[in-house]
Amino acid sequence: MSTFVLEIGTEELPSRFLSNVEKELADRFTAGLKEAGYTFSLLDTCATPRRSVVIVEGLEDTQPVREELVMGPPARIAFDAEGNPTKAAQGFAKTLGIDVSALGRTQTEKGEYLSGMKKTGGVPTLDVLAGLCPAIIAALPFAKRMRWGDGEFAFARPIRWVLALLGDVVVPFEVGKVASGRVTQGHRVLGPGPFTIKTAGDYVPTIVKEGAVQLKAAERRAYIVSEGNRIAEAVNGKIIWIDGLLDEVQGLVECPVPLLGDFDPSFLELPREVLLTSMQEHQKSFGVEDASGNLMPHFLTVLNLHPKDLSLVKKGWERVLRARLEDGRFFWKTDLEATFDEWLEALDAVTFLAPLGSMGEKTRRISALCRWLAEKVQQDPEQAARAGRLSKADLVSAMVGEFDTLQGIMGGIYARKKGETEAVAAALAEQYLPSGPDSPVPATELGSILSIADKVDTLVGCFGLGMIPTGAADPYALRRCALGITRIMLERGYRFDVKELFEEAQRLYGDRKWKLAPAEAIAKLNDFFIARVKNYFLTQGKETLLVEAVTAVDPDNVWALGRRLGALESMSRQDDFPQAAQTFKRVANIIRKQGHEAGVDLQGTWKRELLQEPAEMALAEALEKMFAAFEAAWANDDFEALFSMLAALRPAVDELFDKVMVMCEDPALRANRLNMLKALTLRMERLADFSALQL
Repeated sequence: MSTFVLEIGTEELPSRFLSNVEKELADRFTAGLKEAGYTFSLLDTCATPRRSVVIVEGLEDTQPVREELVMGPPARIAFDAEGNPTKAAQGFAKTLGIDVSALGRTQTEKGEYLSGMKKTGGVPTLDVLAGLCPAIIAALPFAKRMRWGDGEFAFARPIRWVLALLGDVVVPFEVGKVASGRVTQGHRVLGPGPFTIKTAGDYVPTIVKEGAVQLKAAERRAYIVSEGNRIAEAVNGKIIWIDGLLDEVQGLVECPVPLLGDFDPSFLELPREVLLTSMQEHQKSFGVEDASGNLMPHFLTVLNLHPKDLSLVKKGWERVLRARLEDGRFFWKTDLEATFDEWLEALDAVTFLAPLGSMGEKTRRISALCRWLAEKVQQDPEQAARAGRLSKADLVSAMVGEFDTLQGIMGGIYARKKGETEAVAAALAEQYLPSGPDSPVPATELGSILSIADKVDTLVGCFGLGMIPTGAADPYALRRCALGITRIMLERGYRFDVKELFEEAQRLYGDRKWKLAPAEAIAKLNDFFIARVKNYFLTQGKETLLVEAVTAVDPDNVWALGRRLGALESMSRQDDFPQAAQTFKRVANIIRKQGHEAGVDLQGTWKRELLQEPAEMALAEALEKMFAAFEAAWANDDFEALFSMLAALRPAVDELFDKVMVMCEDPALRANRLNMLKALTLRMERLADFSALQL
């Protein structure tokens, strides 16, 4: 058994590429080796900015031999009348690499066929890897590729060396005009090399000890955290760790060296968000806070070497951060001197989308829509309207002009400083929530209203212009808008009709030239939104059939839709749910075919005097008892009780189908029985479309 190591040495890869490189190398080598018939004891991958590595342990030196039975041509055409092999038999034998006399015959359902054993494998593993490695390297996917020199080969960054060893032998191949070998490079400063690796087993010890490279991302991350925490404790502080930034930083270094820097305490007058953004986005550094959660005048950065003069490097980092913070302080003081009225006036010169007018116009529409929504959910319409009008004011502030990720957040901070109510300030800070499937929804009512109004205005405007997302393109993040509205409505319990909301938002655009007719745009938007609601439930692990069943009924009330889905899901866990679903599906299908499709007007009322059979009398009595309770539960949004009532009614419905001919020849009796089922259907279809349950 041998160990195989492959190292692709490159110029520095972007940090965001590394985790995907590790995964792709692991998946592709696992698949390639297994397809070739190999088993192995370990396959590991790792990546640093300068290298991507695959290590496989327990490989056989020769590809395992496999035999499989291969079917050939029918026996009737494989031999002529004299029993001599035809070209069909000869060609099949040649394909297998055996003599015609070694072919067998196999009886199948379609008749007798020639068959033979095909052997694969037996090739030296060195040759298998020599073909597998360049193919996998060339196929690695990257968001962006580049070419270098006069070559045609494309990769994320230029390839500078390739190490490929099986045991103590070089795996020979060439990729991007770079030939494989046994030479590697270490850390650019701490262990530059080059190092000649004798055997695959020597690679890791050499690159770690002599090359000063920490290969594993998890180890780099863990070291940064442990060492960062240690040096922060020395100043009675704790690091404000950000997972995304930590992942990025560990991917920027091969030898992480955490360093604690300082800044002038006078900068603590700036908002916490400004200080952290300056550190995190521009310097890739972490803030430090005390036990009470207050920022301290320190920051943690991560070097990629052990400098000779640590204090000199520390001063350099502090000088760069100070320049950033000086800018932030200037923007802060400048913005505090401005008024919201000045900013609102400036918004009229900022374009939202050219055909949709300015940001100033957008805030006026949002303000009106916030007022409309606030009245629907019984919130203060004046406060909501004010939040809507101020929602984009911070876009023209100096601070957001420099730190665009602080939009909304700075609006909330400035609102407090300029005398707006806390409710308005909180709404401004929350207006862009949720920013994704895992981020929180706004915590306040006004923030939720503002977030919905902003997203709906964008959706309606884009659909009116025909800017509808496709499978490959969604430049205005309309799917994210729809997801955000869905999550807020579900989590806040908002009951308004989304189609009515879309129509109100469209009305607020006034007389505008649309690419799509207003009614068509709303119809397409409604279909799009419902599709996103379905997708949301599916991503939450809900069963497709259950989602289809509930979204087929009153999908515009998203909150009730979610509650109905939950109740149907509970019902589906019952042992007799498949039988119940079939019963109610049968009821729905009968009413559809014998009612609307047959041109028969069924009202859902029946005549007691026409009830003849015990089973139909029992069902009529059960229905009459259920109706009052049904309406009471409906008024209280008790969907669990409503579905339970249907489940309890199912035996009586089954008895009707077993004992009574619903489609009897007597038209009066037939209509009476159909109307009784219609009455049940009128209740069922308020909850779900049972005909969609193909169980």
